[in-house]
Amino acid sequence: MGSRRVRVGLAGAVGSRKVRAGLAGAVGPRKVRAGLAGAVVLALALAGCGLKSGSPMVDDVEPGSVGRGKPLHGASLTVTSKNFSENIILGQMIGLVFKAAGAEVLDRTNLPGSISAREAIVKGDADAMYEYTGTGWITYLGHAKPIPDPIEQWKAVRDQDRATGVTWLTPSTLNNTYALAISRKNNAKYHLKTLSDVAALAKKDPSAVTICVENEFASRDDGLPGMEKAYGMSLPASSIKKMDAGIIYTQVSKSGSCLLGEVFTTDGRIKAMNLDVLVDNKHFFPNYNAAPVIHTKTFEKYPQIAALLDPVSKKLTTEVAQVLNAKVDVDGQDPHEVAKEWLIQEGFIKQG
Repeated sequence: MGSRRVRVGLAGAVGSRKVRAGLAGAVGPRKVRAGLAGAVVLALALAGCGLKSGSPMVDDVEPGSVGRGKPLHGASLTVTSKNFSENIILGQMIGLVFKAAGAEVLDRTNLPGSISAREAIVKGDADAMYEYTGTGWITYLGHAKPIPDPIEQWKAVRDQDRATGVTWLTPSTLNNTYALAISRKNNAKYHLKTLSDVAALAKKDPSAVTICVENEFASRDDGLPGMEKAYGMSLPASSIKKMDAGIIYTQVSKSGSCLLGEVFTTDGRIKAMNLDVLVDNKHFFPNYNAAPVIHTKTFEKYPQIAALLDPVSKKLTTEVAQVLNAKVDVDGQDPHEVAKEWLIQEGFIKQG
């Protein structure tokens, strides 16, 4: 398996003060599982130049339920993220919590791709970000098979990644993984709830099951072919329609050409377009739970970071991510402001 797919732009967010260059043009796939060689070269180039891009976080924020007593007073910390909506939002959350806890924060979120952000954490060019357990286990640590239990997978990643100089904090239940979705309008007829229901429908009425997917998902063992095998399905080629990820949501929502479509479970368009996500009841797709990762030397110096971020992670669910992602990808809001509004709403920080 390769790296998480990466969104190359944020719909409607161009020009935001916190979303820097490279986002124009908009909605691409959220994860990239191929092309790692180029990303590695880019990461090394960024590391070589010291990742000098970034800007100080200047928000006037104060502790709420976290950060009381400003335990990071005097600290100078750098936060980073990959360059898709959700990860930028999560990176901004870390920065705002650190800022409220008294730290000076440099914002280096929105790095191009998984590898460059990973290298920044490993090398200490950045101190903290949110990463995904499936990415850590499969992409960075090189394991072919995911661990079905999300907590056991997090533990395995946490334990093995210590040797890399990366500390994984407590994960959230936010799980940004693959799924199939159907429009609620169509599901009023079929009443599908699980992928096993899809397999049963495909067997009973093969012509009814049409699926829109990306080219990559259509050919990978951890994508459609593997899913078919796991669920005992055998879909004819005529039932599989390949297209760009951004088009799939629209096709499933408004078109009769796709009964089902490949989606990502935290995508804001799921709710915005009235889609039902089908349960992966055999746990075929890997878990991609978001968890803070900290450069280990930073964590050794500031172990209080865990007490700051654990409560935030506990509140982050797949449903919360859908709402926050929609604010950026559907409504065009600034990821920084979305993160700040949520943290204040949940009482973690206060406006100064």
